[in-house]
Amino acid sequence: MNQAVASEKPTAIDASTWRKRYADIIAPVYYQYSDLVVDHAQGTHLYTVDSRDVLDFGSGIAVTNLGHGHPAVVAAAHAQLDRLWHTSVTSLHPRLIEAAERLVNVTPKGLDQAFFTNSGAEAVESALKLARRATGRSEIIAFYGAFHGRTYGALTLTASNPRYHRNIGPFLPGVHHVRYPYCLHTCAHTSDEPCPIAEGEDIERLFKTVVPADSVAAIMVEPILGEGGYVVPPARFMPRLREICDEHGILLVADEVQSGLARTGKMFAVDHVGVLPDIMCVAKALGNGMPVAAIVAKRELMARWERGEHGTTYGGNAVACSAAIAVIDTIVRDNLCERSARLGKRVMEQLASWRPLFPEIIDIRGRGLMIGIEFMRDGKPAGELVDAIQKRALELGVLLLTCGVEHNVVRLIPPITTSETDLERGLDMLQTAIKETR
Repeated sequence: MNQAVASEKPTAIDASTWRKRYADIIAPVYYQYSDLVVDHAQGTHLYTVDSRDVLDFGSGIAVTNLGHGHPAVVAAAHAQLDRLWHTSVTSLHPRLIEAAERLVNVTPKGLDQAFFTNSGAEAVESALKLARRATGRSEIIAFYGAFHGRTYGALTLTASNPRYHRNIGPFLPGVHHVRYPYCLHTCAHTSDEPCPIAEGEDIERLFKTVVPADSVAAIMVEPILGEGGYVVPPARFMPRLREICDEHGILLVADEVQSGLARTGKMFAVDHVGVLPDIMCVAKALGNGMPVAAIVAKRELMARWERGEHGTTYGGNAVACSAAIAVIDTIVRDNLCERSARLGKRVMEQLASWRPLFPEIIDIRGRGLMIGIEFMRDGKPAGELVDAIQKRALELGVLLLTCGVEHNVVRLIPPITTSETDLERGLDMLQTAIKETR
């Protein structure tokens, strides 16, 4: 190569040109929360090709829990790249074994074997297959408002947005949905009264009218509803699901894809209520951006699979597993569960002080740094207001994500490693955006 040519710096390309090239070559099916063209990122900061510095309060949809470019994850991935990338099922490699050991050590006691995949949707598919294989039963119960992925089995369970289902059926047979205890909208009981949905009323009715309990393989549940609105259910909900499952020989599958790995102030959301699921799905933050996911289950369940009945080509590759090891080690070493809980409490208190200023805020909920702010206006979900808030906040310098079946919830999921200064700046920009769009 000509040395003079090799030493030339590449010509800068402006953001509008990148957007035009994107529109020309990338399938339009992708939904984008913004049209930012990011050149690089560090910590909580996204740096764009047009020299903007934007605070990332979406963490790549709850993926970069340790922030962008965390040195421990970068070092682990770099070191592994020089040794081994990929073997698939042709051989064993140490990082796969070590990553499984680390993961099992931080999941609820009793979940003692892991199977690695590439994504949360693949983990959900694996859990579905294992549940049916282990029980010999066909039926699955899921919840309205849930998001479990967009591959066909996971999509059948997903019930948070009808556009995911438009004109692509039929879907997986044997899946039944019941209400999630989203008490703000589904219940008439007072705060002092038990929630009938959390007590299993809908599931028991399903057993009596549609699906015999002894035909149900699994109940698939998000311990905190994610895309459906960041809904924290009553404390009784998960323990009651455990009781129903134990009574009828049903497996309880916890989808911790978004809520896991210190996001909620504990390692996993089920840890808040002390419930042991039979299978847990883990993804997103497990690789802090590297494609790695897993199911973790009881050994006796994993043993129900015959060798070769399930598998993966790329799942558990050496580089992704090295990243996962670094993520788990960092969370434990740096006490990030405790940090998430502390910062989350601080954010919730600050948001509560906004309630008298903004009557459109009808609920603030969450655990740790998984927080939802729900907006209504004139008794109706204020989806257009939330869209305007998200747009204005981005103009001010903070990227926010939204959620909710009615698209009227702002979700706050900044990296757990976010500095307190950046956290305050982001909240100030959000408050300004609400003021200016009301």
